[in-house]
Amino acid sequence: MAKNKRQAQGVKFEAGYDTAAISWGTGRAVARIPRVPGGGTHRSGQGAFGNMCRGGGMFAPLKTWRKWHHRCNTTQKRHAVASAVAATALPALVMARGHKIDEVPELPLVISDDVQKFAKTKQALKLLASLGAQAELDHVTDSKKLRRGIGKIRNRRYTMRKGPLVVYAEDEGITKSFRNIPGVQLCNVERMNLLTLAPGGTFGRFVVYTEGAMKKMNHIFGTYKGPGTQKKGYRLPRTLLENADIARLVNSDEVQAVVRPALDGPAKYNVKKQGLANKGVLARLRPGINAVKKNIKLKEKKGTKQEAEVQAAKKKRKVAAKKRKAQSKKFYNNMMDAYKPKVVEEKAEEE
Repeated sequence: MAKNKRQAQGVKFEAGYDTAAISWGTGRAVARIPRVPGGGTHRSGQGAFGNMCRGGGMFAPLKTWRKWHHRCNTTQKRHAVASAVAATALPALVMARGHKIDEVPELPLVISDDVQKFAKTKQALKLLASLGAQAELDHVTDSKKLRRGIGKIRNRRYTMRKGPLVVYAEDEGITKSFRNIPGVQLCNVERMNLLTLAPGGTFGRFVVYTEGAMKKMNHIFGTYKGPGTQKKGYRLPRTLLENADIARLVNSDEVQAVVRPALDGPAKYNVKKQGLANKGVLARLRPGINAVKKNIKLKEKKGTKQEAEVQAAKKKRKVAAKKRKAQSKKFYNNMMDAYKPKVVEEKAEEE
Protein backbone atom coordinates (compact mmCIF):
# COMPACT_ATOMS: atom_id res chain seq x y z
CA MET A 1 0.00 0.00 0.00
CA ALA A 2 2.85 2.37 0.77
CA LYS A 3 4.30 1.71 -2.70
CA ASN A 4 1.10 2.83 -4.39
CA LYS A 5 1.92 6.51 -3.75
CA ARG A 6 5.05 6.36 -5.87
CA GLN A 7 5.32 8.08 -9.23
CA ALA A 8 7.06 6.41 -12.15
CA GLN A 9 10.59 7.61 -12.82
CA GLY A 10 13.35 6.71 -15.23
CA VAL A 11 16.24 8.06 -17.27
CA LYS A 12 15.67 9.46 -20.75
CA PHE A 13 15.95 6.80 -23.45
CA GLU A 14 18.47 8.96 -25.34
CA ALA A 15 20.79 9.42 -22.35
CA GLY A 16 24.36 8.44 -23.27
CA TYR A 17 23.68 8.20 -27.01
CA ASP A 18 24.07 11.86 -28.07
CA THR A 19 27.09 11.29 -30.33
CA ALA A 20 27.66 9.58 -33.70
CA ALA A 21 30.20 7.14 -32.28
CA ILE A 22 31.18 4.00 -34.16
CA SER A 23 33.64 1.22 -33.48
CA TRP A 24 37.02 1.31 -35.23
CA GLY A 25 36.86 -2.44 -35.62
CA THR A 26 39.75 -4.86 -35.25
CA GLY A 27 43.32 -4.45 -36.40
CA ARG A 28 44.10 -1.11 -34.79
CA ALA A 29 45.19 -2.42 -31.38
CA VAL A 30 42.30 -0.71 -29.56
CA ALA A 31 39.17 -2.05 -27.96
CA ARG A 32 36.09 -2.44 -30.12
CA ILE A 33 34.00 -0.02 -28.05
CA PRO A 34 32.34 2.70 -30.21
CA ARG A 35 34.51 5.81 -30.41
CA VAL A 36 33.62 9.47 -30.86
CA PRO A 37 34.54 10.77 -34.35
CA GLY A 38 36.39 13.97 -35.22
CA GLY A 39 39.68 15.44 -34.10
CA GLY A 40 41.25 18.41 -32.39
CA THR A 41 39.61 17.81 -29.00
CA HIS A 42 40.06 15.46 -26.09
CA ARG A 43 36.64 14.01 -26.79
CA SER A 44 37.50 12.63 -30.23
CA GLY A 45 38.57 9.02 -30.07
CA GLN A 46 37.11 8.48 -26.60
CA GLY A 47 34.82 5.54 -25.93
CA ALA A 48 31.07 6.13 -25.96
CA PHE A 49 27.71 4.37 -25.42
CA GLY A 50 29.07 1.76 -22.98
CA ASN A 51 28.18 1.96 -19.31
CA MET A 52 31.91 1.91 -18.49
CA CYS A 53 32.62 4.94 -20.70
CA ARG A 54 32.58 8.62 -19.83
CA GLY A 55 29.23 10.06 -20.86
CA GLY A 56 27.86 6.61 -21.67
CA GLY A 57 24.44 5.27 -20.73
CA MET A 58 23.89 3.49 -17.42
CA PHE A 59 23.61 -0.28 -17.18
CA ALA A 60 19.99 -1.52 -17.01
CA PRO A 61 18.50 2.00 -17.02
CA LEU A 62 15.39 2.76 -14.99
CA LYS A 63 12.22 2.51 -17.07
CA THR A 64 8.88 4.18 -16.46
CA TRP A 65 7.11 0.92 -17.21
CA ARG A 66 8.57 -0.80 -14.18
CA LYS A 67 5.98 -2.32 -11.82
CA TRP A 68 5.65 0.57 -9.40
CA HIS A 69 2.26 -0.21 -7.88
CA HIS A 70 0.98 -3.32 -6.16
CA ARG A 71 -2.57 -4.54 -5.86
CA CYS A 72 -3.64 -5.64 -2.39
CA ASN A 73 -6.49 -8.05 -1.73
CA THR A 74 -9.47 -6.34 -0.12
CA THR A 75 -9.97 -8.93 2.63
CA GLN A 76 -6.24 -8.90 3.33
CA LYS A 77 -6.33 -5.12 3.82
CA ARG A 78 -9.37 -5.41 6.09
CA HIS A 79 -7.65 -8.06 8.21
CA ALA A 80 -4.61 -5.79 8.49
CA VAL A 81 -6.72 -2.80 9.59
CA ALA A 82 -8.52 -4.97 12.17
CA SER A 83 -5.18 -6.22 13.52
CA ALA A 84 -3.78 -2.67 13.66
CA VAL A 85 -6.86 -1.50 15.58
CA ALA A 86 -6.50 -4.40 18.03
CA ALA A 87 -2.81 -3.54 18.54
CA THR A 88 -3.73 -0.03 19.71
CA ALA A 89 -5.24 -1.59 22.86
CA LEU A 90 -1.99 -3.30 23.94
CA PRO A 91 0.31 -1.00 25.97
CA ALA A 92 3.36 -3.19 25.26
CA LEU A 93 3.01 -2.79 21.49
CA VAL A 94 2.27 0.94 21.76
CA MET A 95 5.33 1.52 23.95
CA ALA A 96 7.47 -0.70 21.72
CA ARG A 97 6.61 1.63 18.84
CA GLY A 98 8.14 4.52 20.81
CA HIS A 99 5.07 6.35 22.13
CA LYS A 100 5.29 7.96 25.58
CA ILE A 101 2.19 6.68 27.38
CA ASP A 102 3.43 6.34 30.97
CA GLU A 103 0.84 8.84 32.25
CA VAL A 104 -2.05 7.71 30.02
CA PRO A 105 -4.78 6.21 32.27
CA GLU A 106 -5.78 3.27 30.03
CA LEU A 107 -5.70 1.74 26.57
CA PRO A 108 -7.75 1.82 24.43
CA LEU A 109 -8.23 5.47 25.30
CA VAL A 110 -11.88 6.47 24.74
CA ILE A 111 -13.13 10.03 25.26
CA SER A 112 -16.55 11.67 25.18
CA ASP A 113 -18.28 12.69 21.95
CA ASP A 114 -18.27 16.30 23.21
CA VAL A 115 -14.70 16.53 21.90
CA GLN A 116 -16.07 16.38 18.34
CA LYS A 117 -17.50 19.90 18.89
CA PHE A 118 -14.12 21.44 19.78
CA ALA A 119 -13.25 24.38 17.53
CA LYS A 120 -10.07 25.75 19.12
CA THR A 121 -6.57 24.28 19.24
CA LYS A 122 -6.10 25.34 22.86
CA GLN A 123 -9.06 23.14 23.82
CA ALA A 124 -7.42 20.18 22.09
CA LEU A 125 -4.07 20.83 23.77
CA LYS A 126 -5.72 21.08 27.18
CA LEU A 127 -7.55 17.80 26.57
CA LEU A 128 -4.40 15.91 25.50
CA ALA A 129 -2.49 17.25 28.52
CA SER A 130 -5.28 16.08 30.85
CA LEU A 131 -5.16 12.62 29.22
CA GLY A 132 -1.45 12.29 30.04
CA ALA A 133 -0.27 12.77 26.44
CA GLN A 134 1.87 15.85 27.11
CA ALA A 135 5.07 13.76 27.17
CA GLU A 136 4.12 12.34 23.76
CA LEU A 137 3.55 15.83 22.32
CA ASP A 138 6.88 17.05 23.69
CA HIS A 139 8.63 13.99 22.25
CA VAL A 140 7.17 14.72 18.81
CA THR A 141 8.11 18.42 18.95
CA ASP A 142 11.69 17.67 20.02
CA SER A 143 12.12 15.08 17.27
CA LYS A 144 11.89 17.58 14.42
CA LYS A 145 15.21 17.33 12.57
CA LEU A 146 16.66 18.43 9.25
CA ARG A 147 16.49 15.61 6.74
CA ARG A 148 19.72 14.19 5.34
CA GLY A 149 20.44 14.21 1.64
CA ILE A 150 18.79 15.69 -1.42
CA GLY A 151 15.28 15.36 0.05
CA LYS A 152 15.86 18.70 1.78
CA ILE A 153 15.20 20.50 -1.52
CA ARG A 154 12.26 18.31 -2.55
CA ASN A 155 9.51 19.74 -0.32
CA ARG A 156 10.31 17.41 2.59
CA ARG A 157 12.94 19.36 4.46
CA TYR A 158 12.23 18.07 7.97
CA THR A 159 11.51 14.73 9.60
CA MET A 160 9.33 14.29 12.68
CA ARG A 161 7.96 11.37 14.68
CA LYS A 162 4.29 10.37 14.57
CA GLY A 163 2.15 11.45 17.49
CA PRO A 164 -1.38 10.49 18.61
CA LEU A 165 -4.08 9.53 16.11
CA VAL A 166 -7.58 10.81 16.89
CA VAL A 167 -10.40 8.63 15.51
CA TYR A 168 -13.82 10.31 15.47
CA ALA A 169 -17.32 9.43 14.30
CA GLU A 170 -18.66 12.85 13.24
CA ASP A 171 -16.67 15.95 12.29
CA GLU A 172 -18.32 18.82 14.14
CA GLY A 173 -15.14 20.91 14.24
CA ILE A 174 -12.72 18.38 15.69
CA THR A 175 -10.48 18.37 12.61
CA LYS A 176 -9.89 22.12 12.85
CA SER A 177 -9.01 21.94 16.55
CA PHE A 178 -6.49 19.06 16.30
CA ARG A 179 -4.95 19.47 12.86
CA ASN A 180 -2.45 22.20 13.82
CA ILE A 181 -0.81 20.20 16.64
CA PRO A 182 2.56 18.72 15.52
CA GLY A 183 2.43 14.96 15.05
CA VAL A 184 -1.34 14.63 15.65
CA GLN A 185 -3.42 13.09 12.87
CA LEU A 186 -7.17 12.55 12.53
CA CYS A 187 -9.31 10.06 10.65
CA ASN A 188 -12.96 9.09 10.45
CA VAL A 189 -13.77 5.69 11.89
CA GLU A 190 -15.47 4.72 8.61
CA ARG A 191 -12.36 5.62 6.60
CA MET A 192 -9.52 4.27 8.73
CA ASN A 193 -6.31 3.89 6.74
CA LEU A 194 -3.75 1.18 7.42
CA LEU A 195 -0.88 3.56 6.59
CA THR A 196 -2.13 5.85 9.36
CA LEU A 197 -2.84 3.13 11.92
CA ALA A 198 0.52 1.41 11.34
CA PRO A 199 3.02 3.94 9.92
CA GLY A 200 6.06 2.30 8.39
CA GLY A 201 4.40 -1.11 8.66
CA THR A 202 4.71 -1.15 12.49
CA PHE A 203 1.41 -1.45 14.33
CA GLY A 204 0.79 -0.21 17.85
CA ARG A 205 0.09 3.48 17.29
CA PHE A 206 -1.17 5.61 20.15
CA VAL A 207 -4.85 6.15 19.19
CA VAL A 208 -7.51 8.24 20.93
CA TYR A 209 -11.06 7.09 20.10
CA THR A 210 -14.25 9.04 20.63
CA GLU A 211 -17.17 7.20 22.20
CA GLY A 212 -19.19 7.26 18.99
CA ALA A 213 -16.25 5.89 16.98
CA MET A 214 -15.81 3.00 19.39
CA LYS A 215 -19.51 2.11 19.17
CA LYS A 216 -19.38 2.11 15.38
CA MET A 217 -16.56 -0.46 15.31
CA ASN A 218 -18.92 -3.40 15.68
CA HIS A 219 -21.09 -2.18 12.79
CA ILE A 220 -18.04 -1.69 10.56
CA PHE A 221 -15.98 -4.81 11.30
CA GLY A 222 -18.59 -7.00 12.91
CA THR A 223 -18.04 -9.29 15.90
CA TYR A 224 -17.28 -12.96 16.40
CA LYS A 225 -21.06 -13.50 16.61
CA GLY A 226 -21.72 -12.15 13.13
CA PRO A 227 -20.47 -9.95 10.26
CA GLY A 228 -20.67 -6.17 10.13
CA THR A 229 -23.09 -4.14 8.06
CA GLN A 230 -20.62 -1.93 6.16
CA LYS A 231 -18.16 -4.52 4.82
CA LYS A 232 -20.09 -7.05 2.80
CA GLY A 233 -19.09 -10.65 3.43
CA TYR A 234 -16.29 -9.75 5.83
CA ARG A 235 -15.73 -11.61 9.08
CA LEU A 236 -13.06 -10.90 11.66
CA PRO A 237 -10.04 -13.23 11.53
CA ARG A 238 -10.12 -15.92 14.19
CA THR A 239 -7.08 -16.89 16.19
CA LEU A 240 -5.48 -20.20 15.17
CA LEU A 241 -4.42 -20.99 18.76
CA GLU A 242 -6.56 -20.73 21.84
CA ASN A 243 -3.41 -20.73 23.96
CA ALA A 244 -0.73 -18.50 22.47
CA ASP A 245 1.90 -19.46 25.07
CA ILE A 246 4.01 -21.59 22.71
CA ALA A 247 6.76 -22.21 25.26
CA ARG A 248 4.24 -23.67 27.70
CA LEU A 249 2.82 -25.95 24.99
CA VAL A 250 6.22 -27.21 23.89
CA ASN A 251 7.41 -27.87 27.43
CA SER A 252 4.19 -29.56 28.51
CA ASP A 253 4.33 -33.21 29.62
CA GLU A 254 2.03 -34.32 26.79
CA VAL A 255 4.31 -32.92 24.07
CA GLN A 256 7.58 -33.91 25.73
CA ALA A 257 6.37 -37.50 26.16
CA VAL A 258 6.18 -38.11 22.40
CA VAL A 259 9.13 -36.10 21.04
CA ARG A 260 12.61 -37.54 20.83
CA PRO A 261 15.21 -36.24 23.30
CA ALA A 262 17.39 -33.33 22.28
CA LEU A 263 20.59 -34.21 20.47
CA ASP A 264 23.95 -33.24 21.84
CA GLY A 265 25.69 -30.62 19.77
CA PRO A 266 29.15 -31.05 18.30
CA ALA A 267 32.11 -30.80 20.64
CA LYS A 268 33.51 -27.31 20.89
CA TYR A 269 37.19 -26.58 21.13
CA ASN A 270 38.91 -23.39 22.06
CA VAL A 271 40.86 -21.69 19.33
CA LYS A 272 44.51 -21.38 20.22
CA LYS A 273 45.57 -17.77 19.94
CA GLN A 274 49.09 -16.52 19.44
CA GLY A 275 50.53 -14.06 21.93
CA LEU A 276 52.35 -12.06 19.26
CA ALA A 277 49.11 -11.35 17.37
CA ASN A 278 46.51 -11.28 20.17
CA LYS A 279 46.69 -8.50 22.75
CA GLY A 280 44.62 -10.36 25.34
CA VAL A 281 46.84 -13.44 25.26
CA LEU A 282 49.96 -11.29 25.36
CA ALA A 283 48.63 -9.44 28.39
CA ARG A 284 48.15 -12.75 30.21
CA LEU A 285 51.66 -13.94 29.33
CA ARG A 286 53.33 -10.61 30.12
CA PRO A 287 51.22 -8.53 32.50
CA GLY A 288 51.52 -4.83 31.81
CA ILE A 289 52.91 -5.20 28.27
CA ASN A 290 49.96 -3.40 26.70
CA ALA A 291 50.57 -0.40 28.96
CA VAL A 292 54.23 -0.44 27.93
CA LYS A 293 53.29 -0.52 24.24
CA LYS A 294 50.82 2.30 24.73
CA ASN A 295 53.47 4.36 26.50
CA ILE A 296 55.89 3.77 23.60
CA LYS A 297 53.31 5.03 21.11
CA LEU A 298 52.65 8.08 23.26
CA LYS A 299 56.37 8.84 23.33
CA GLU A 300 56.33 8.99 19.51
CA LYS A 301 53.20 11.14 19.28
CA LYS A 302 53.75 14.90 19.23
CA GLY A 303 52.12 17.04 21.88
CA THR A 304 51.89 14.34 24.56
CA LYS A 305 53.40 14.48 28.03
CA GLN A 306 55.53 11.40 27.34
CA GLU A 307 56.93 12.91 24.13
CA ALA A 308 57.86 16.09 26.03
CA GLU A 309 59.72 14.01 28.64
CA VAL A 310 61.62 12.16 25.88
CA GLN A 311 62.65 15.45 24.25
CA ALA A 312 63.71 16.88 27.61
CA ALA A 313 65.90 13.83 28.32
CA LYS A 314 67.36 14.04 24.82
CA LYS A 315 68.19 17.70 25.33
CA LYS A 316 69.75 16.91 28.69
CA ARG A 317 71.95 14.24 27.09
CA LYS A 318 73.05 16.71 24.40
CA VAL A 319 74.01 19.30 27.03
CA ALA A 320 75.94 16.67 29.01
CA ALA A 321 77.76 15.47 25.88
CA LYS A 322 78.63 19.04 24.95
CA LYS A 323 79.95 19.63 28.47
CA ARG A 324 82.10 16.48 28.35
CA LYS A 325 83.46 17.51 24.97
CA ALA A 326 84.40 20.94 26.33
CA GLN A 327 86.12 19.37 29.34
CA SER A 328 88.07 17.00 27.10
CA LYS A 329 89.15 19.87 24.90
CA LYS A 330 90.20 21.90 27.93
CA PHE A 331 92.17 18.97 29.30
CA TYR A 332 93.84 18.48 25.92
CA ASN A 333 94.81 22.18 25.71
CA ASN A 334 96.24 22.13 29.27
CA MET A 335 98.32 19.09 28.46
CA MET A 336 99.61 20.70 25.28
CA ASP A 337 100.48 23.88 27.14
CA ALA A 338 102.40 21.87 29.77
CA TYR A 339 104.52 19.98 27.21
CA LYS A 340 105.07 22.87 24.83
CA PRO A 341 108.26 24.36 26.50
CA LYS A 342 109.89 20.94 26.68
CA VAL A 343 109.23 20.34 22.98
CA VAL A 344 110.73 23.72 22.12
CA GLU A 345 113.91 22.96 24.14
CA GLU A 346 114.33 19.57 22.45
CA LYS A 347 114.08 21.18 19.04
CA ALA A 348 116.62 23.86 20.02
CA GLU A 349 119.13 21.22 21.17
CA GLU A 350 118.70 19.28 17.97
CA GLU A 351 119.39 22.35 15.91
